[in-house]
Amino acid sequence: MSKNPKVVIIGAGFGGVQLAKKFHKKPVEVLLIDRNNYHNFQPLMYQVATGGLEPASIAYPVRRIFRKYNNVSFRMAEVLSINIINKQVVTSIGEIDYDYLVIASGSENNFYNFESVKEKLFTLKSVPDALTLRNGIFRNLEQALALNRKEPLHEIMNIAIVGGGPAGLELAGALAEMKRFVIPKEFPELELDKMSINLYESNGLLLKAMSAEASKKSYEYLKDLGVNIFLNSRVKTYDGDIITLEDGSEFSTNTVIWTAGVKGSVIKGLPDDVILSGNRIAVNEFNQISGFDNLFAIGDVAACVTPNDPRGLPMMAPVAKHQGKTLGKNILKKIKNLPMEPFEYHNRGVMATIGRNRAVVDLPHYQFQGVFAWFVWMFIHIFSLVGFRNKVVTLIEWAANYLNYDRPLGLILNSAEVEARISKIEKTKEKAQPS
Repeated sequence: MSKNPKVVIIGAGFGGVQLAKKFHKKPVEVLLIDRNNYHNFQPLMYQVATGGLEPASIAYPVRRIFRKYNNVSFRMAEVLSINIINKQVVTSIGEIDYDYLVIASGSENNFYNFESVKEKLFTLKSVPDALTLRNGIFRNLEQALALNRKEPLHEIMNIAIVGGGPAGLELAGALAEMKRFVIPKEFPELELDKMSINLYESNGLLLKAMSAEASKKSYEYLKDLGVNIFLNSRVKTYDGDIITLEDGSEFSTNTVIWTAGVKGSVIKGLPDDVILSGNRIAVNEFNQISGFDNLFAIGDVAACVTPNDPRGLPMMAPVAKHQGKTLGKNILKKIKNLPMEPFEYHNRGVMATIGRNRAVVDLPHYQFQGVFAWFVWMFIHIFSLVGFRNKVVTLIEWAANYLNYDRPLGLILNSAEVEARISKIEKTKEKAQPS
């Protein structure tokens, strides 16, 4: 009896999970590898960071997803490199052979020329990132009331967000609502007039990838919530205490959240000529890595450059999901020596929320904003969560928050990883202090 081909998938994000599902009960052996043992729902990461949801609401164990898939297995490991000649993936738990390899490793923060100060910045790409940010914000609120604080009150309380895309806006809206409706109840003694939330965007528009109406409305929503918006404002430096813009203006804060850009999370071992700008892997219309027959890439890390998409498709979850589904069918066809079908992405819309009852939705031929857009955003995100329990719990928590316009600020969770991240940020800031 012949051995089934082995498909190795790197990454348990949207694309990797959808791809693995397409092989259910098919004559292939599938191995999914990820550094975490859970799939997390990235679009709601900001909710964890602001205490609106707990991590378990947006994360789901990978093994549970594939519990009934007899031909799909999972290994929690760090992928170190790829050995193309020997058809092996080199990981922290050893070498793993493959017949077909799919890189679905997603994206990571792009700090551009801020790489040297990235340890001073808060980010929002993972559950530990979200908890680190949450701990930092909530600790600052506690410290603002302490008698032994070393920093000025406004520096402790101020928050700066760099980046005017969906992640930056959604985070700014959640923080502004927290300042207006939640913190006064939890910290009635706090001088909230000393707390400013600033959003910096180097472009002249917010949500520049969306419609002009969405950009305009999102600006109005954030201003109404009290967020200070700075367009055409490029951050020049940050020393741990003060943000300085290119025009020389300054803003004192020890909380700078970076949402200004991402780049592909490429695995070592690929030829340099397949790595495009944005650190993305060049693929053809079948998501094959250029020049290779059995190597594929999908999701944020992949870029199929065409005249219509000169920079590749947008780095969004719907793209990754559709690529995963199509590639699953194509690999099965390839095994049978049948012609593969090219991947075609049909934009079904993009959306962003800016607090309660405020959202913007761009469909291919129609745009709308406001309360109805917010409900559309909410239900689409709930039903996109993995796991029935996550859907129910999230719906209940959001319903409760909606009815009483309140939510607990959340616990300061002292896990070793989160504590290590916060300690690292604080130490880098101490080193920046003049002696």
